[in-house]
Amino acid sequence: MAPKKTQRPLSPHLSVYKFPLTMMLSMIHRITGAALYFGTALLVWWLIALASGGEAFATVTWFMGTPIGLLIMVGYTWALFHHMVGGIKHFLWDFGKAFELDTVELVAKLATAIPIILTILVWAVGLGMA
Repeated sequence: MAPKKTQRPLSPHLSVYKFPLTMMLSMIHRITGAALYFGTALLVWWLIALASGGEAFATVTWFMGTPIGLLIMVGYTWALFHHMVGGIKHFLWDFGKAFELDTVELVAKLATAIPIILTILVWAVGLGMA
C-alpha cells in the first residue's frame, strides 16, 4: 500500500508580496556591500600598478579608460555612496531615530536620490578637472 500524500500548504509566491522601497534598499545595501569588495580589489590593482612602474600603470589606466572600466568605476562610486548613506540610515536607527512611517519613507527616498546625486557630482568634478 502506497503512503498517503499529505496536502501541505505552499509558500506564498513572490507575486504575493509587495516590494516596498525600504525592502529594495535593504537588499541593495547588502549587494553593494559585497560589490565593494570587488571594487576595492580593483583599487588595490591600481595601487600595485602605480608602485610597479609605468608599464603596469599604463595597462590599468588603459583598462579603466575603456567603456567597461568606466562603467565599473561609476558603479563602484555609486555603490560606495549608496552603502555609506545606508550605513548612516542604520546608524540613526541604532539610536532609535527615524522610525516613524512617514520618516522611514522620506529617508528611503533620500537614500535613493543622494547616492545618485553624489555620484554625478563626483564624476562631473573629476571629469571637469581632467
